[in-house]
Amino acid sequence: MDKSRTEILIGKENVDKLSRLHVTIVGVGGVGGNVALFLARAGVEHFTLIDFDKVVPSNLNRQVIAYEDTIGREKVEVLSEIIKKINKNAVILCKNERICEENVANLINNTDYVVDAIDSVKDKASLIVHCKKNNIKIISAMGAGNRFDEPRFYVTDIYKTHDDGLAKALRKVLRDNGIKDLKVVTCDSKPSKIDRVIGSISYYPAMCAGIVAAHIVNEIIKEDL
Repeated sequence: MDKSRTEILIGKENVDKLSRLHVTIVGVGGVGGNVALFLARAGVEHFTLIDFDKVVPSNLNRQVIAYEDTIGREKVEVLSEIIKKINKNAVILCKNERICEENVANLINNTDYVVDAIDSVKDKASLIVHCKKNNIKIISAMGAGNRFDEPRFYVTDIYKTHDDGLAKALRKVLRDNGIKDLKVVTCDSKPSKIDRVIGSISYYPAMCAGIVAAHIVNEIIKEDL
């Protein structure tokens, strides 16, 4: 992979830092899939991809792994192939499993950074609690659904979020588990009131993913690795 343009911007030392970074992405749909591609293009070369799902037609409006010819395939395998098209030297471990309290310790290990892009509050909490109690770096994506305005995502602590139903539900579970802080990416716009399945649009998950990836890159650059 040609990293010359990135090296001009951040320098060879930081490019090397990113190439050594091992990122685990849990949930590789709208947000997680985009995070993976942003990081791969930034020079990250080591990934673990975790997701139990397969591509379905309703993914086509927002997920980087969704094409007419990938419907029915495992999301982690499709994403792995796309990353390899960006960087053939990328080292990728795919785990086609749903993370939960019972298996999280086996699925999350030997990694530098975890990206939580899970929709389920219960599964999300299991992942976060494990990472926080084992001092594993983690950043969590909050709600990106039911919105179609111009996205305004930012990084904050989960206890400072507002107008985010996913964050609200998660806060209670985290309090019950003694988790006092969590770095999240959230949006400051209010979601549309939709009572049925959560609606989505192409650019919202990608914008959330961009902030997640940018935060990781900048944090790693500042560290003495």
